[in-house]
Amino acid sequence: MGIVVAIDGPSGSGKSTVSRRVAAGLGLAYLDTGAMYRAAAWWCERRGADLGDAAAVAGAVRAMPLDMGLDPRSPGVVCDGVDIAAAIREPHIAAVVSTVATNLEVRAELARLQREIIRAEADGGAGIVAEGRDITTVIAPDADVRCC
Repeated sequence: MGIVVAIDGPSGSGKSTVSRRVAAGLGLAYLDTGAMYRAAAWWCERRGADLGDAAAVAGAVRAMPLDMGLDPRSPGVVCDGVDIAAAIREPHIAAVVSTVATNLEVRAELARLQREIIRAEADGGAGIVAEGRDITTVIAPDADVRCC
């Protein structure tokens, strides 16, 4: 069974940098949960979902074909076969992601996916470092190591 490290903190606090370095140094997978929310915003816009329609956004996210790269040295994000790692860092996505991230159904779906990824790496790999808001309290409260 692999180790689970959860690192929480506000935006801009350095949690991504620290998490990637810890994961790389320990030979663990790395999960950027914030990138999942940005990917969801990108996907909703690609699908033409009205971001003001909570049900449409939640439905789009449930159908989102997301592949989170877990390599801490090169954590990619692929959605529907498209590499969107750079696209989700664009200012436009940063401006609209909060609309998607505050949708309770989206939060539940992404939390489910995050737990699934963490569980798979803990059960079938060396482990994982997962970082993001509420990761230590909501997503992985039983992590072997919790940091905030």
